[in-house]
Amino acid sequence: MVLTNGNEIFNNARKGKYAVGAFNINDLEWTRGILAAAQETQTPILVQTSMGAAKYMGGYELCLHLVQDTIKSMGITVPVVMHLDHGNYEAAKECIEVGYNSVMFDGHDLPFDENLEKTKEIVKLAHAKGMSVEAEVGSIGGTEDGITGLGELADVEEAKTLAATGVDYLAVGIGNIHGVYPDNWKGLSFDRLQELAAEISTPLVLHGGSGIPKEQIVKAISMGISKVNVNTELQLAFAKATREYIEAGHDQDVDAKGYDPRKLLAPGTKAITDTTIERIKWFGTPSI
Repeated sequence: MVLTNGNEIFNNARKGKYAVGAFNINDLEWTRGILAAAQETQTPILVQTSMGAAKYMGGYELCLHLVQDTIKSMGITVPVVMHLDHGNYEAAKECIEVGYNSVMFDGHDLPFDENLEKTKEIVKLAHAKGMSVEAEVGSIGGTEDGITGLGELADVEEAKTLAATGVDYLAVGIGNIHGVYPDNWKGLSFDRLQELAAEISTPLVLHGGSGIPKEQIVKAISMGISKVNVNTELQLAFAKATREYIEAGHDQDVDAKGYDPRKLLAPGTKAITDTTIERIKWFGTPSI
């Protein structure tokens, strides 16, 4: 299966009242683990890189080739979207040039008029090459690539204006945050989501999907959320499985070569696959 943009996938999700997962990769193990989950469940999936992860892995072009080549080597047959997560203006333009299928231009930290104008420009550049575009309105809480938000609620009129630029999906702030949710988190604002969904037909995106209770995610999807981002949950699952392997002393088993990175990283990779499969089921993504 060749890489594809997200237009048909997420439009169908909005109409069908289900969501498709967007899972961040951080290296080869993440890429293989996530793609294995999509293949096992026979569901479409979005694989995305943050600016920080792409820099760590060696750049956007390398990330794109990594995903393309892994799809080929693993014999992946389900639709896969290669997406830039939380890109600034320069990163979005670079990923369009490199050949990603989809880009997020995150201008929420800019004055709204500037966010609007730059979103229009990214839409123009991306659509000319058949790529999808995600924009953001209303700060998503937590910190992502050095940009910190408090989890504010998206303004409905601003969201309508941004959606009118022709973006293919829109990230909205409804009290969600990146990273681990604090004990005093108030939960998602379903009232604001209802207002947004009533006014905007564009597929809506829930960032900070890690740590939100299942019942809240399922309810949000039933109200118009079509794309759910997951990153921290996979990192925590990977770390837990790797720690258990080491604490059990398997890495010290010289005869079995338990120190071999292929064995050392295998439990974490499996944890990524298992967690991704669990989330796909939460989201109600239908098999192709």
